[in-house]
Amino acid sequence: MEIARAAAALFVRQGLRATRAEDIAQAAGIAPRTFYRYFATKEEAVAPLYAAGAQRWIEAVRTAPADLPVPQALEHAVRHTLTPGLGVSAASWEWLRTLVRLAGTSPALRKVWAEVCQASEGALAEILAAREGGPTTPPPRGTPPHGTPAPASPGPECDTTAPSRPGPERGTADPSPTGPERGARDQAPSGAEPVWPTPRLRFAAAVAGAAVRVAVESWAATASRPTGPEGPAGLAVRNLRALRDFEWGGDHGDDRAGSDAQRP
Repeated sequence: MEIARAAAALFVRQGLRATRAEDIAQAAGIAPRTFYRYFATKEEAVAPLYAAGAQRWIEAVRTAPADLPVPQALEHAVRHTLTPGLGVSAASWEWLRTLVRLAGTSPALRKVWAEVCQASEGALAEILAAREGGPTTPPPRGTPPHGTPAPASPGPECDTTAPSRPGPERGTADPSPTGPERGARDQAPSGAEPVWPTPRLRFAAAVAGAAVRVAVESWAATASRPTGPEGPAGLAVRNLRALRDFEWGGDHGDDRAGSDAQRP
């Protein structure tokens, strides 16, 4: 994560175009060849910051009170991850504002941001499937076995220690995968059957992820404070509430039909 923080600091301070991979390596106290062991481009270096925030959001949905319906669980998670002071400092939110703005001007950085957002939908869908306890679909052919790390959605986090790629920094021991490399399947008890989300829940995860992503991007495009109704949490809750008629759960008849259709 030190590499990611060094990259973000340079991007924020001197701009993306003026920052080289070699500058990031020097700021992180590593050799350029070490940098390229973990990241193919300078833009990829900030992926852990994007993804760590995504993991916080997904984990907050997973740990929301079990008696909350999905819409309320999503709002609960938004308030606990997109509100400054609840694990994320206000300064970190200002870093995020700049990084999200940069993603809007750089195709390479936009690709990193989009990949994290897309990957998070799968992990969120598994969390929703576990919360709903409804029908699931069989795993697609060629899907990795249970326990294989699943990628993680959008949200800020500059105060975590979860790298997006396994491997040591500064000669430290190789850490266990955390953050974006952990998904719902990793958190299942040993020997438990994996929960494969239905098409409906995958769609629900995409909708929820988009509501949060658009909120963060909309806030980043303004000069609004990260708190209050125009902050990321306020905008995300508003987006989610605009979807109150969306069928988050309930009748799973369509899911069963879709599941049967996918069986060999």
